Amino acid sequence: MSESPQPMFAIERIYIKDLSVEVPNAPEIFSERESPKVEVNVQSNSRPVQDGYFEVVLSITINAKINEKSVFLVEAAQAGLFQIRNIPQQDMGPILGIACPNTLFPYVRETITSVTSRAGFPPVVLAPMSFEGIYQQQLLQQQQNAQTKPS
Repeated sequence: MSESPQPMFAIERIYIKDLSVEVPNAPEIFSERESPKVEVNVQSNSRPVQDGYFEVVLSITINAKINEKSVFLVEAAQAGLFQIRNIPQQDMGPILGIACPNTLFPYVRETITSVTSRAGFPPVVLAPMSFEGIYQQQLLQQQQNAQTKPS
């Protein structure tokens, strides 16, 4: 009797795939006394790289404005190369959409805190995020898109 292969989940590498910081209105923006309105946009994407290896990219965009004037814009794409083997297909979505982004989040959070501070602003510290909620929203959006497509 042969044993089924054991499930495997391993982090092969974590890296910054892309990083951009813009302070278009410096140095004048530093004299503003009003607190900026900060918008945070989060996206997670995954793709197979080769047999059993997947790249997951957690992209966070932070746009800070005072009225319509840009204070700063930070775009960070934190990526990971994960080895995932012998996992049932129905479990791959949650692993790639929840477990991997949860692994990457502390790294991108630290990057954003560091670069906003280095850009001359109080550091932006991202609050914890529910990637399970984001994943569920993505599934719901995919279902709605599938229903609205003409057959």
